[in-house]
Amino acid sequence: MGNAAELITRVGDNSAGLSRDAIDALNQAYRPLDFEARIRRVYQDFAPDKVMVTSSFAATSAYFLHIISSIRPEQKIHFIDTGYHFEQTLDYKDYLIERFKLDVIDLRADPRQHQITQDEQMWRTDPDLCCQVNKVQPLEDAKEHYDLWISSLMGWQTEHRAGLEIFEERRGMIKFNPMIDVTREQRDAYIADHDLPFHPLVQEGYHSIGCSHCTWKGEGREGRWQGSSKTECGIHL
Repeated sequence: MGNAAELITRVGDNSAGLSRDAIDALNQAYRPLDFEARIRRVYQDFAPDKVMVTSSFAATSAYFLHIISSIRPEQKIHFIDTGYHFEQTLDYKDYLIERFKLDVIDLRADPRQHQITQDEQMWRTDPDLCCQVNKVQPLEDAKEHYDLWISSLMGWQTEHRAGLEIFEERRGMIKFNPMIDVTREQRDAYIADHDLPFHPLVQEGYHSIGCSHCTWKGEGREGRWQGSSKTECGIHL
């Protein structure tokens, strides 16, 4: 594959969209590669300082972060600090920062808007709006400075994620899902091979870990937003 600039056709400014043919070409070129080769390749095809990486420091985030930090140690990692994380999540984050020598940027909501979600217990009354204020908007603000966003989504996690491609357009930027076709068994084998730590709540039965108000014990995503049809916070939609 040539330089990404040869494949990506921007329509107008950065917010206007990307060529469907360009996204298709990227998917075709990257599909035969394994996930590590894809990540190595993307730093050759895109300007590294325009690549954004996010992590929730959740159940098995050590898997993704171990790979990223070994390929590009100086890569900044964006963490959405909603103000509602489990204490164990923040401890896990601190541990992984030290272990992998990560450079982490915390993203937070506007303090006044966050306070409204707290005062009104919005995670109960309007969880979509709570996520919009505390997760989606802080990330959207940060994304303005980047051209490509690397996520750690895997297709087996939810029905929505099962339909995603390696590359896709999301609100005028390229979203890169290098692990979208990694199986659960492949993930667990990598974790075992590299002796990586799970989030401490995993051993207590939490398999998908987000904000403390909206997370319960359960397999897969069944422990998120119990009692509603909600399966995504919105940042990946």
